[in-house]
Amino acid sequence: MSNVVEDAPGWFTRALEAPVETGSVEVEGAVVHFRAWGSAGSAGPGIVLIHGGAAHSRWWDHIAPQLADGRRVVALDLTGHGDSDTRDAYAMSQWAREVLAAAEAGGIDGKPILVGHSMGGIVSFVASHLHGELLDGVVIIDSPLKARTPEEEAARRQNAFGPKKVYPSREDAMGRFRFVPPQDSGVPAVRDHVAATSMEEVDGGWSWKFDPNFFLRVGAEDVLSSEPRCRVAYFRAENGIVSDRLMEHMRGLFGPEAIVAEIPEAGHHVMIDQPLQLVTGVRTVLSAWAVANQVPAQQVPVNQVAGNAEERVEA
Repeated sequence: MSNVVEDAPGWFTRALEAPVETGSVEVEGAVVHFRAWGSAGSAGPGIVLIHGGAAHSRWWDHIAPQLADGRRVVALDLTGHGDSDTRDAYAMSQWAREVLAAAEAGGIDGKPILVGHSMGGIVSFVASHLHGELLDGVVIIDSPLKARTPEEEAARRQNAFGPKKVYPSREDAMGRFRFVPPQDSGVPAVRDHVAATSMEEVDGGWSWKFDPNFFLRVGAEDVLSSEPRCRVAYFRAENGIVSDRLMEHMRGLFGPEAIVAEIPEAGHHVMIDQPLQLVTGVRTVLSAWAVANQVPAQQVPVNQVAGNAEERVEA
C-alpha cells in the first residue's frame, strides 16, 4: 500500500472503499460514461455530480459516497472528458442532455438534483433553464456564470490546455499535473487521487484524458437571460474566482428564493481543499429542500430553508 493511502484521512479511505458501479449510455452518437453510488431507485431525490472543464467524474470519488445515504448518486464524464467519447463540436445544451441521460441510465428515479462545479455549474444552470421541469433543483459551486471559466481563460492565453503532451512515464505525467487556476492548498490524498485518475496510457507514454477542443464549445448565454425554472443553491468559494461584482450580478439570475452561501478558506477547487465543508453544505441544501418538499411552499418561512440568506458553511 502506498504512503498516499496510508496517510489518507479515514473518511477519504472509507469513501474510496464504498461500493461503486460503472456504466455508460449513448447520447446523440457519443458514449457517455458514469459512476454511481447508493441504491438505484432510492426514495430520496437522486444527485448528478458534474465536473468542471478538463476534469472528470473521479474528482467526486471522495464526495459522492458521503451524499449517497438513502439516495442514488451519479457522476458522469461529459463528452470530451474522462472516459467518455469526444465530439467534433461541444455545446452546453448538449452536455445538459448528457446529464439527464446519465441520470436515467444511472438508476435515478424521478427528478434529480444537479450539483456542478465551475464549468459543470454552468451546465447545471443551463439545464435549469432548458429542462427545469425535469429537475428537483441545481447546486452550483464557484461557477462564473456569464463569464469565462479559468480553464477557458488559460486556454485563450495559451497558458494551458494546448495540444496534449505525451510523457514517457506515469510518474512524469503526475509530476506535471497542475490545477487551473493554480491551487496549492488541498488534502494531499485527494489531490494525488485526482491527478492519478486524470491520465491514461497512450502510444509513447501517458497523457491527459480531456479533449482540448472542448474549449471550442457553443455557449448558451441567450438561455441565461431569464430566471431558472427550478430552485437554485449557490456556493461561493471564499478564495475562489468569483468577484464581489460578479456575485452581485449572479444573485439577480437565481431568483429571490435561492440559497446562497460561502465556504470559508476554500479555493476554487472546493472538493480538493475543503471537501468536508462542501459535503456539509450540500447536505444542508438537501435537508432544506426536503423540508420544502413536505410542506406547501406558502407555509415554509424563508429563513427556515435559508432562502435569501448568505451563510458561511462550517464543517
